[in-house]
Amino acid sequence: MDFFEAQAHAKKRTRRLVVLFALAVLGTILASYAAAILIFWQISPRARHFHDSYRAYTHTGDWPDDPHSYPWWDRNIFLCTAAGVVVVVGAGSFYKWSQLHSGGGAAIAESVGGRRIDSGTADPGERRLLNVVEEMAIASGVPMPTVYVLNDEVGINAFAAGLTTHDAVVTVTSGALDKLSRDELQGVIGHEFSHILNGDMRLNLKLAAIIFGILVIGLTGHGILRGMFNSRVRVGRKGGGGIALVLAVGVALMIIGYVGYFFGRLIQAAVSRQREFLADASSVQFTRNPDGIGGALKKIGGYALGSVVENHSATEIGHFFFAQAFSTSFTGLWATHPPLTARIRAIDAQWDGKFFEPPEKVDIAHETFKQILHPLTAQPAGRPAPSAASNPLSAIAAIGTLTTGGIASAQSVLGALPPALLAAARDAHQAPVLIYGLLLDSDATVAAQQRQIIAARAGSDALQGLDSLRPAVAGLAVPQRLPLVQLTLAPLRQLPPAALAPFLETLDQLVHVDGRVDTFGFGLQKMLRRSLATAHQPAGPGEQIFSFEAVAREISVVLSALAHVSSNVDMDARAAFTAGAGQLRILEGKLTLLEPAEFTPGGLDGALDRLADASFPIKQRLVTAAAHVVGADGVILDAEAELLRTICAALDVPMPPLAPAG
Repeated sequence: MDFFEAQAHAKKRTRRLVVLFALAVLGTILASYAAAILIFWQISPRARHFHDSYRAYTHTGDWPDDPHSYPWWDRNIFLCTAAGVVVVVGAGSFYKWSQLHSGGGAAIAESVGGRRIDSGTADPGERRLLNVVEEMAIASGVPMPTVYVLNDEVGINAFAAGLTTHDAVVTVTSGALDKLSRDELQGVIGHEFSHILNGDMRLNLKLAAIIFGILVIGLTGHGILRGMFNSRVRVGRKGGGGIALVLAVGVALMIIGYVGYFFGRLIQAAVSRQREFLADASSVQFTRNPDGIGGALKKIGGYALGSVVENHSATEIGHFFFAQAFSTSFTGLWATHPPLTARIRAIDAQWDGKFFEPPEKVDIAHETFKQILHPLTAQPAGRPAPSAASNPLSAIAAIGTLTTGGIASAQSVLGALPPALLAAARDAHQAPVLIYGLLLDSDATVAAQQRQIIAARAGSDALQGLDSLRPAVAGLAVPQRLPLVQLTLAPLRQLPPAALAPFLETLDQLVHVDGRVDTFGFGLQKMLRRSLATAHQPAGPGEQIFSFEAVAREISVVLSALAHVSSNVDMDARAAFTAGAGQLRILEGKLTLLEPAEFTPGGLDGALDRLADASFPIKQRLVTAAAHVVGADGVILDAEAELLRTICAALDVPMPPLAPAG
């Protein structure tokens, strides 16, 4: 399943979720109506006071003496009850969605006690985890997620959360850090990256909001009862009927709410379980090591505490986790994850059925020694050698996954980066300076102007840091630049809004200092602005565009920019543009090769912003057309590779690295 097919499946699952939610709300309405009838006609002694009103709209005459002949169907009560349930559930779901949406993945991790791991941490276990996440981020083209640890959770578990790849976080328990080997940890993180790449994170947030909306009725009833008992109300002769009615309403709401919660948990389980099998399979595909995720699952089965999460705040996001986080009732109907045995057998059909108890803490030093003897970049027998995608079409086909050997290639990239630059990329104070260094022009006059901007806006300390990094930056190979930028994203997200705005303004001045914008400067600025803005204030989907014709001009701008980067020869640019436009037959005759003077970097920026709101079928056809433009002459230039990856990043389409020809 490719990236775009996975997104289509995610949309289908969302529609299924809406149907299940509607059924759950209908069940809640019926239960609420039954309770309302019971309270209004049979429990409340004040019901007879409504006799006149009742007779006025039903025309049934006198009040019946036989209590069993009280009316069980009342259209007005049903409509009022239905409206009340819909408003309460809708408001509760909207509130929870807004709460989860506003903070993105980081807010979710912190809400369950997560502690952000500093990118420059020296703790061996945390450093090992960050290395694994960095490798997968570089190999898949996903912006580096922020990583959290649940310090007080000794069960073996993990989860990914966020709205998009730009605000994604990966969170693991301290038990997973302590008890899993590197291969097992890699298998678990591969499982979570599958959720990131396949659009599962946003679906998980919707599911959490829906369950809260259904549960809010029960919480209302619980609040009424708690308020009554806390106030120690005494039932008097005159007020006893009213208090009894309030008590009955509170009990009814509580029962109804938990009936709704029952169905909500069923929805949560139904939507979640099948996705776990798919994520397990993806992890094996990513790592080419079934023993990794298989070993993690076997350790969970053999560990006394298993994958249990103690934090009660995590109950509502149980479906986020790698493994079952809470004990379940109703013979597993509420289980958000398949049984461990079923998951293991899906990975290893020859499994002997034995779990094994994990060590108190894995020996990371011993693991590191083994890695020195057998470098991670060395492929086991029978596995293909690692390589970046050698042509744009193969890279497009690999979008949304990790290419064969991609993780090993990422390890090689990280291993080849100068230690000083790695340390700077992982440090919140040095990361902005590193970005400035990457933008310094090779022309001495332009570089001098850029240094003046840095000194004026960031201070002399930034200039000194820049000078210390400059020799290492100057020695970077072109394919190393974007992976280094990816690593800076996690620490740059730590910048408060008051510091982020000046940083982005400085970035803009450095890129446009001489009025000329190269592809790397444009791409770096575009990627950082989009990723950092989304992380600080996750944006909901705008008005989605489904018409190819509505964005024909923007598509022309994007393909024209790529065509002119491909070659300075007009005929070659036209041939490249024609190769890409031929992939969009639905727009035949409506796409035009624009001359460089007809669009500016700002025009390309605006075109990409508008295309970001296009539907996935439009994005799929566009990136395929873009790949044909780049590959028209059979040679991938550095500028082409960087601009193509920038376009994909702007469209929220994670693209693995290309192997430029230079």
